[in-house]
Amino acid sequence: MDNFAAIDFETANQNPSSVCSVGIVTVRGGIVADKFYSLIFPRPDYFSYWNTRVHGLRMEDVEDALPFPDVWRQVTGMIDGLTLVAHNSRFDEGCLKAVFQKYGMIYPGYRFLCTCIAARRRLKGVLPNYQLHTVAAYCGFDLLHHHNALADAEACAAIALRLL
Repeated sequence: MDNFAAIDFETANQNPSSVCSVGIVTVRGGIVADKFYSLIFPRPDYFSYWNTRVHGLRMEDVEDALPFPDVWRQVTGMIDGLTLVAHNSRFDEGCLKAVFQKYGMIYPGYRFLCTCIAARRRLKGVLPNYQLHTVAAYCGFDLLHHHNALADAEACAAIALRLL
């Protein structure tokens, strides 16, 4: 697969609509063409201890961030016509659908592929687990800032280029 957009969301709390950051890497012709990262003011607008513990983001970090619809307007041209790829796409696709619903936006039916599922199929018995950092390392990508949405999207793109 030579043309796609790797995407990763981080959430503020257990609600899938509470996206607080997004990272996107577009690949065209098998080469990284563009990268995008943004903080997002989440809805509902609170951070759980557990989510902050994972990604390090707090309300103070996003208090001046744009809401999702404004951020997404910046993204649509980047990803138009591309398949979206995520590691554990069920989570990221669920977040995207939930936040579209939260804001009353019409979901355009994005097509998602999952690099975690691809890794389980292609690397069965090769890796001790199929977590993003493990699969990324196998594919030659050094994921230094795991749970930063852009770093995770970059790792996902590297995996997709190798396994999809």
